Amino acid sequence: MGFLKTKNKSELIFDIIIYTVCALVFLVIAYPLYFVIIASVSDSTLVSTGKVLLFPKGFSLFGYQEIFQDSRIWIGYRNTMIYALGGTFVNLLFTLPAAYALSRQEFRARRPLMFFFVFTMFFNGGLIPTYLLMKDLSMIDTMWVFIFNPVTVNVFNLIITRTFFESTIPNEMYEAAIMDGCNHFKFFTKIVLPLSKAVISVIGLYYLVWHWNDFFTGLIYIRDYSLQPLQIVLRDILISNQVFAEGAGSTGSGYAQRYADQIKYGVIIVSTLPILVVYPFLQKYFEKGVMIGSVKG
Repeated sequence: MGFLKTKNKSELIFDIIIYTVCALVFLVIAYPLYFVIIASVSDSTLVSTGKVLLFPKGFSLFGYQEIFQDSRIWIGYRNTMIYALGGTFVNLLFTLPAAYALSRQEFRARRPLMFFFVFTMFFNGGLIPTYLLMKDLSMIDTMWVFIFNPVTVNVFNLIITRTFFESTIPNEMYEAAIMDGCNHFKFFTKIVLPLSKAVISVIGLYYLVWHWNDFFTGLIYIRDYSLQPLQIVLRDILISNQVFAEGAGSTGSGYAQRYADQIKYGVIIVSTLPILVVYPFLQKYFEKGVMIGSVKG
């Protein structure tokens, strides 16, 4: 009986330690995001002097008003939605079949092909050859440069998906499907894809976040303002605000100095909020897909 009490006490202490560590880790991760949120609606003078810690002070929505009154912000949102959804669809359209083919043991060329895929993770042509390629394909200043680009297939995502297929889809299932007259195409579309919702959600989220945060493509390949993604628009707003604040600093303009940081924090929230809203709906698939796709059974 004494042993049972000692064991329960040890387990209780262990649970308290684990919960405490988890709470601390959560605070370390969550507080910076929370601070950006309260700083975006607080007086930047109070923020810079360290007086804003847990609650907003000097509440003001000026930063968001300055951001959203710019008509380009809605064009950027529209463009980024098109690029992110269209690009993610194309990424999955190429990544999933390639991963399935490379996961089949009977495909003799899978190892040489995998070598070439992995080789591109360490060596690539560089920016100038890539730009010349996009120019020769007449994709400069078009929306297609965001959807069809040199990273249509991310090798890291390809490896995760291939490993998932190898460790999750048993070969006996394919043999049974063959006996019923099923070919590779039917087996992939009718059996493999429905059983792979976890990894599809994970890879889709990876691609979606990459497209949403991509500003380098617009910076290099796009000159038409009507095609600029959200990240470029927010970057232009941020730069113009900083230039205005620095120029006004010498003349003592309190207007620019007071609200410069507010716009900066507001830009962070505007650019990340949509992804933060989408993530909870994919979290269960995200956890399962990463664990199964990353560890070969």
